[in-house]
Amino acid sequence: MQAEALALGPANATELIRRAAALIFDVDGTLAETEELHRQAFNHAFARYGLDWHWGRAVYRELLQVTGGKERMRACHARLAIAPPLSDADIAALHRIKTAYYAELVETGCCALRPGVIELLAAAKARGQRLAIATTTSHGNIDALLSQALGARWAAEFDAIVAGDDVRHKKPAPDVYLETLARLKLGAADCLVIEDSANGLIAASRAGIPVVITRSMIFRDEDFGAARFVLDDLSELDVVRQETEKQPHAQ
Repeated sequence: MQAEALALGPANATELIRRAAALIFDVDGTLAETEELHRQAFNHAFARYGLDWHWGRAVYRELLQVTGGKERMRACHARLAIAPPLSDADIAALHRIKTAYYAELVETGCCALRPGVIELLAAAKARGQRLAIATTTSHGNIDALLSQALGARWAAEFDAIVAGDDVRHKKPAPDVYLETLARLKLGAADCLVIEDSANGLIAASRAGIPVVITRSMIFRDEDFGAARFVLDDLSELDVVRQETEKQPHAQ
């Protein structure tokens, strides 16, 4: 099935994207390759909090199978079998330190949006499509990334922004996508999800929404057989090139 999805390619993804009433985007890995910055921010928080933890790249890749930063820290603690477990207050404090440092890293301008993202957003707005975000990350992390990439008024471009703390269960549960559909007041078949991970694909599929995968560095080799299309990045899309070409050139 995955080979079939790959064979269909970007030309066939074009019409699927154009027909959607709304495009729903994941954030980390989909809009930007943020995971290395997140890893550095977690390690900074551990050091600041006096924890003898350090997540190397291999360990962090494994921990990314657990969605949500707070949940990831709890999973790490469980693996270490250290008693007593970190309290909710400890987890919250660590997450605040981590989020603040992540914002500092992003503000340096070191994390641009992935190829084709800005062009697809512009093309969608030109067609009158609605835009939404559905992610397991926090509102603070979303704002840090998109304020830098799209400007301080970025949120006005999106009709719904649903983060991990807005729902009871994070991906691969469908909650974040079901909540997004409710806020958009649209049916699943009217929307299209842009994702980069198997957990995100499962979540959107459980909500009944078709999915286009844009492979990210961390999750590029996961099983995407249930996706409608699998792309290396969004710049492959004909819809991006064609809509951009229609725009009048500056004189």
